[in-house]
Amino acid sequence: MARRIVDLSLTISDNMPVQDAFQRPVYVTLQTHESSLAFGAGTAEDPHTSSWKYLGMVEHTGTHVDAFFHMNPRGQTIDQMPISMFFGKAVCFDMTHVPDLGEITVADLERAEERTGIRVDGHIVLLNTGFHRRHYPDKRLFDLNPGLTPEATHWLADHGSLVHGVEGPSTDIMRTNLFPSHRVCRDRGITHYEWLVNLEELVGVGEFTFFGVPLRLDRGTGSPVRAFAVVEE
Repeated sequence: MARRIVDLSLTISDNMPVQDAFQRPVYVTLQTHESSLAFGAGTAEDPHTSSWKYLGMVEHTGTHVDAFFHMNPRGQTIDQMPISMFFGKAVCFDMTHVPDLGEITVADLERAEERTGIRVDGHIVLLNTGFHRRHYPDKRLFDLNPGLTPEATHWLADHGSLVHGVEGPSTDIMRTNLFPSHRVCRDRGITHYEWLVNLEELVGVGEFTFFGVPLRLDRGTGSPVRAFAVVEE
């Protein structure tokens, strides 16, 4: 059986779009191979050169996962959460019928179960709305993303889904400033990935294995991840 890898991560770049509450990331070259010649490493016949860059960013920039602590002051920080949460069996549901500023409902999730033939039972559930491809990198996207209803978020928790994932900057409609899905995650002890990309490639493939392991950040409120899926074909 062949395996296909689907990269689900947004490229981190200098000054990339973020919501107004965040500082834009700084990702700049500090040393080039040419400038590092001055260190005199290696030998005259075979000099050793190197290059490095500086990265400074809010943990919730680009493709990332929220720590429990991000939503709950008594919750675990990212370094305290079990690493087993961040990989496992997964399914991607097609939600492309949900428009900008629309809501993903319980009925949407139940219909997606019927279409895929996969009952959510502890799965990592990814939700493809097509939002990223429609709008990125237009900064107006922060006022347009769809969200999950609180009832849909409860439904995921009731079906043992400890982690779910969406395209775009949030599982909630940002412009309302109400964050109902985040508040359900806080109360139910579940969390989510935000700003996944390429989810279109996972619609209709059935069950697959998802990986999105965070950095081990001291008291981290979340972490960028290199998210990807392994699809058996």
